[in-house]
Amino acid sequence: MSAKVYFSRTITPEKVLELYKMLNTELPGNVAIKVHSGEKGNQNFLSPKFWKPVIDHVNGTVVECNTAYAGERDVTERHIKLMDYHGWSRYFKVDILDAEGPDLELPIPNGKKIDKNFVGKNIENYDSMLVLSHFKGHPMGGYGGALKQLSIGVASSYGKKYIHGVGDTDNFWGSDHDSFLESMADAAGTVIDYFKGNLLYVNVMKNMSVDCDCCAVAEDPCIADIGILVSTDPIAIDQACIDLVYASSDPGKPHLIERIESRNGIHTIETAAEHGYGTREYELIEVE
Repeated sequence: MSAKVYFSRTITPEKVLELYKMLNTELPGNVAIKVHSGEKGNQNFLSPKFWKPVIDHVNGTVVECNTAYAGERDVTERHIKLMDYHGWSRYFKVDILDAEGPDLELPIPNGKKIDKNFVGKNIENYDSMLVLSHFKGHPMGGYGGALKQLSIGVASSYGKKYIHGVGDTDNFWGSDHDSFLESMADAAGTVIDYFKGNLLYVNVMKNMSVDCDCCAVAEDPCIADIGILVSTDPIAIDQACIDLVYASSDPGKPHLIERIESRNGIHTIETAAEHGYGTREYELIEVE
């Protein structure tokens, strides 16, 4: 069965909320709103003002986790300061999920590469999650979207090393690449299971650089903005974004496609589909 993915070429904060409402699904209880806070110096991340209408509507708490690499987001104290500097805590309640240990360990009974995932223990304070993703390229994953937000994004600092290292945190930059992608797909499923499927997804195809928002020094966008997508299915929404990149007539698309293909980015989607927590088959419903 295919998933529904709503899509608009109009990119405004108000359109995000309009499309979100088309899902006609109420997220229960205390809602975690996963964003990318943006590394200090990055010029491409989507600002709190852009996300404000949908976050205000959901009335949840903006959540993030610390990074596994040195920067302004690797330890809680600096990350909190950056959340304020970028304006997140000015507008919203903010929670660094792994601000304090110990991490929450989530089992992966049918993992292809890893058998557990480590997330910030504060995730226990929430009943559902809205995943707000800036779709773009990525230096390691090839692309970043909903699946990356669910895996690396929700993982604690230690958990990020565990996924990157395919279980070996001492080798988290040197692991086999496809195994890393499979580990991301393994980890993403644990968050879906934890929330019992009570998650919704928004991907925004704007400011699309080949680099992630985690890069303090990132390339400028290389392809024209494409639109906003929303879905209840994280695999379908990422697949739809990939397909829209390939279908684009913009002359800058080969640079982004090269980044995706050179890192075998589609393999994360392939592995996630094998796990069965979503589908690559979708109906794209375009909205003016």
